[in-house]
Amino acid sequence: MAAKDTPLFPRVALLGIGLIGSSLSHAMRRHGLAGEIAIQTRRSETLEKARELNLGDHYTSDPAAAVEDADLVIFCVPVGANKAVAELVGPALKPGATVTDVGSCKRVVINDIGPFLPDGVHLVPAHPVAGTEYSGPESGFAELFEGRWAILTPEPDTDADAIEKVAEFWRRVGSDVEIMDADHHDQVLAITSHLPHLIAYTIVDTATELGGDLQKEVIKFSASGFRDFTRIAASDPVMWRDVFLNNREAVLDILGRFTEDLTALRRAIRRGDGDMLHDTFARTRDVRRGVIDAKQA
Repeated sequence: MAAKDTPLFPRVALLGIGLIGSSLSHAMRRHGLAGEIAIQTRRSETLEKARELNLGDHYTSDPAAAVEDADLVIFCVPVGANKAVAELVGPALKPGATVTDVGSCKRVVINDIGPFLPDGVHLVPAHPVAGTEYSGPESGFAELFEGRWAILTPEPDTDADAIEKVAEFWRRVGSDVEIMDADHHDQVLAITSHLPHLIAYTIVDTATELGGDLQKEVIKFSASGFRDFTRIAASDPVMWRDVFLNNREAVLDILGRFTEDLTALRRAIRRGDGDMLHDTFARTRDVRRGVIDAKQA
C-alpha cells in the first residue's frame, strides 16, 4: 500500500467525465491519490470543458490512448456503454493494472467488461452510492463521496491486493466501504435506488400529462413531496435508461412486490380502512428513523 504522502496510483484513467468522474478528479487532486490523471470522453465539447476545469493532466477522445500505462482505469460511462469501451481498451491495458467502475448495476459490469480484460489485469467493480440530479464535468465536487457507501463487488477469485487497493482508494475520498456479491447488490439497489427513481419519473411524467391550467397549478404549488420527486426525476436520463435495462430482473421483481402493496393501500383507501393505513405509515416511520441513525439522511 502506498504511503499517505505518495500517490496511491501513479496514473489513473477516467473513461467518461460526468458528475462522478469529475468528482473523483477533484477528490483525487485533494487527497493526492493519483500522480497523473488521464481523461477520455467522446464528445469534444465535454473534453474541452474538462480541460477548462483542469480536471486532468492528459485529455483524449480515444479510450485506448487514455488507458495506456494506467495503473487504475475507472469506467465512468453509462453501464450500457461499458462493453463497447471495454473492447477498445482491453488490448491497451498494461499487465497488473486494475479496472473498476462506478455503475449502479454490478452483474452486468462483470459480464460486459470482464471478458475483454487480458490475464494479469484485475477487475474490481464498484458503486459509489452518491450523486445529485446534476450531470456534466462542471457538476463535480470533491466532497460528493464523504460519508457515503462505496460497494465493491469483486468475483471470488479476484486478486486480494487489488481489492484492498480499490477499497483504500474509496476510503481516502471519504467513503465507507462494503464488499458484496454482485447479484445481491443488484437486488438491494433495486429497492433502495432504482425503484424510487422509477416512481419519481412516473409521478412527474403523470404531472406533465395533466391539462394546461392544472399542470401550472401543480408546479406553482409544489409541496415538498412533489419537489423531491422532481429533483430525483431530473437525473441523467441516459444513465437511468441503462440502469433499468441492465438490472431489469431485480427491478421487475421489486416492482411486482410494490404493485401488490400499492393495490393493498388502494383497497384500504377505498374501503375506509384507517387501521391498515395507520399501521403501514407507522412502519415506514421506523424505516426513516433507521436511515437517520445510519447517517444516510
